[in-house]
Amino acid sequence: MSAQRLASFFFLLALIWFTSCAPPTCYSRALELSKEIMSDLDKIHQYNRTKTCAEFLPKMFLDVHNSCIKSKLRDFLYVTENLPTEYCRERPRIRLLKRRVQILYSIITRACYRDLVFFTDDCEALETGNISPRYTEDRLEPLIEDA
Repeated sequence: MSAQRLASFFFLLALIWFTSCAPPTCYSRALELSKEIMSDLDKIHQYNRTKTCAEFLPKMFLDVHNSCIKSKLRDFLYVTENLPTEYCRERPRIRLLKRRVQILYSIITRACYRDLVFFTDDCEALETGNISPRYTEDRLEPLIEDA
């Protein structure tokens, strides 16, 4: 009986391992990249060698569900390509950030063009980080019925 339990345990472990090996979807890759970009931005603002360069970068809070993300990424790429000093343009962290933003922009505009669903169009939220809750029609009906 214990051999059967051991075999089922290994089967369960193998099943868990195989499910974690699934390739990322466009949506999961976009989410992962946006988190990496936000982490890189935090590091750039904290790291002594890139603090002066961080002053030139616009504030950005990424939300892949916001339809303004395309224009925000495009503007951010423009700024990183045209940093005023060569020192800032050549910093490895800045170059890595620029590359990740390029990849995310490419994923959103080309690879996942029709796969992503945008829930909001609050462009200010990408600059401030304050996301205002928006009720859709589905949410309004129960609120009205309760009144």
